[in-house]
Amino acid sequence: MPSKEIIPLIQDSYLAVIKNSLGSIFFRHFYVKVGGKKEDVLKNGKYACAFYVTNILLMFGLIKKGHCTVSSAIKDMERSGWHKIKKPRVGCVILWQMFDMGDNDLHQHLGFYIGNNFAISNSSKVGQPVKIKYNYRPIENFYWHRKLERK
Repeated sequence: MPSKEIIPLIQDSYLAVIKNSLGSIFFRHFYVKVGGKKEDVLKNGKYACAFYVTNILLMFGLIKKGHCTVSSAIKDMERSGWHKIKKPRVGCVILWQMFDMGDNDLHQHLGFYIGNNFAISNSSKVGQPVKIKYNYRPIENFYWHRKLERK
């Protein structure tokens, strides 16, 4: 009896991981040593959006490594074949414009567009991925990778 060909459905699996990440505390901490002292650079999930997005992208071979900053995430994405698109597509990465997290603490923010005007991104308030309206703040860019095309 011949074996059946198995074809991975990357976009479907990728979207399932993103949607199943809602409420996860998995992306909340990343420790480094600074001046000999242990520090959680993600601050219990407050600064975890890049870590969240890049670790999902890494899981599917869509970037080279995980990142803790938006700027290094975007550089890796661009080197790994991600390109800007004009309109959101299900599965694209959203880069929101710089905003003040309080006390002149300026940050950009990353998340995933999941369709129907919604996104999933790590919330700095609750320290875990949440579902939000994708246009809740001004958007700088949408990014797409050809490997996410349906075949």
